[in-house]
Amino acid sequence: MAFRPLTARAPSVLLREAKPLKAIFGHAQRLGHLQRLLETQLQPAAREHCHVASWREGNLLLIVTDGHWATRLRYQQKRLQRQLMAFDEFASLTRIQFKVQPPTVQQGAVGHTINLSVNAAETIQATADGISDPGLRAALERLAAHAKPKP
Repeated sequence: MAFRPLTARAPSVLLREAKPLKAIFGHAQRLGHLQRLLETQLQPAAREHCHVASWREGNLLLIVTDGHWATRLRYQQKRLQRQLMAFDEFASLTRIQFKVQPPTVQQGAVGHTINLSVNAAETIQATADGISDPGLRAALERLAAHAKPKP
């Protein structure tokens, strides 16, 4: 008896039919909706630093990227709670909790800036003019373009 693999199904079909996936997808959609409602009440600068983690039995758990934003949001907690309670989804809101959780992925590493003198740039450009390989020549010209402009 040979093993016969199951036929592949489209992801949209799996999300509609597979019960565990359907529950996870529904929960994710609900949290996304709550996040959009929360963002309407937050200051524009705070929106990227605050995310809905859970909403259960009147308790709203918000994940904040650092202590600075957690402190700022705690000062605004009463106002935020009043505004959120105006939405039907948050009508039973009794408590907002803030948890600090730094992002796991670095937000773009700070790269080394190139400080190139005008003399060095001219030397690199002169070298590039004498190169026949187009790739190397283009790379040297890009490097020479990083020179500090003359004051």
